[in-house]
Amino acid sequence: MDALSEILRVVHMVGAIFIQARFTAPWCYQSPRADTVAPLLEPGAERVVIFHLITEGTCFVELDNQPPTSISAGDVVVFPRGDAHRMSSQPDLTPGKGSPLHEVLSRRPRLLSYGGGGPTTRIICGYLACDARLAHMLLGGLPPLVHVNLRGSNAGAWLETSVRYALNEARSPRPGGEGVLAKLAEVLFIEVLRLYMNDRHDDRTGWLAGLADPIVGAALNALHTHPAHAWSLDELANAAATSRSVLAERFHQLVGSTPMQYLTQWRMLLAANLLSRSNATLARIAEDVGYQTDTAFSRAFHREFGLPPATWRRRQSVRDQQVR
Repeated sequence: MDALSEILRVVHMVGAIFIQARFTAPWCYQSPRADTVAPLLEPGAERVVIFHLITEGTCFVELDNQPPTSISAGDVVVFPRGDAHRMSSQPDLTPGKGSPLHEVLSRRPRLLSYGGGGPTTRIICGYLACDARLAHMLLGGLPPLVHVNLRGSNAGAWLETSVRYALNEARSPRPGGEGVLAKLAEVLFIEVLRLYMNDRHDDRTGWLAGLADPIVGAALNALHTHPAHAWSLDELANAAATSRSVLAERFHQLVGSTPMQYLTQWRMLLAANLLSRSNATLARIAEDVGYQTDTAFSRAFHREFGLPPATWRRRQSVRDQQVR
């Protein structure tokens, strides 16, 4: 399995909400930081990713201390860290006095309509909760705003049509509508990440930039394919068809750590995933993530999470029961 597929398998994306918005000019909507509404999407959620798919018309998106970005039909804008932002028919408008975001999301409406009666802009607004540690690994290095054109991709037309269909289905009493929306939100998010990776820029850093790099990407795919393997830097350099020094320098430049530090971090995230979602013994989990003894595994886990794995598992179980 390639590195992107593997990390997306482990990243737990839940609590998706889609809202169809119809805005007529002039209009302006202010969205606060999404972490303030994370529990409304999923109890215990730590990180919320916001994305807006423009299906008709044009508008502007503004972040504090950044120039406005013009977007039009077929564009998707994603806020990986859920930053506060403004959407408007033109820059520098005063935000309207609509309901606060937490009230809107608590109602989980399917349609919002707002504005002064001029030209129409239609937007599908999505909110998706995910685990903070894994999100940090996957989304680290991304800018506050990611802007791609969905209609330029092979899957774009299918995704846009599918999201609209699922939104209509969610209004009906038929079972499964919410589950379909959650899966489509994940697929849409993955497609945005792919488009972002394919739009190469030499100055980008972070996990996705590393995956797009021929050398670092080969190393990441090797580590994610066999995380329990006793990798050495020599062996990993051979897998990436380069020298130790080139791999180490390039990996640190893009990912921000050494390959071995990254491997340890990924093993611990895999272990946490197994501890919280399975009944496997500590010995089995230690073996699955590449440790020969429970003691070595426990030391590494404690360094990463600040607790022994057994204690961490118990606390997670209590928290999950309280959430339920």
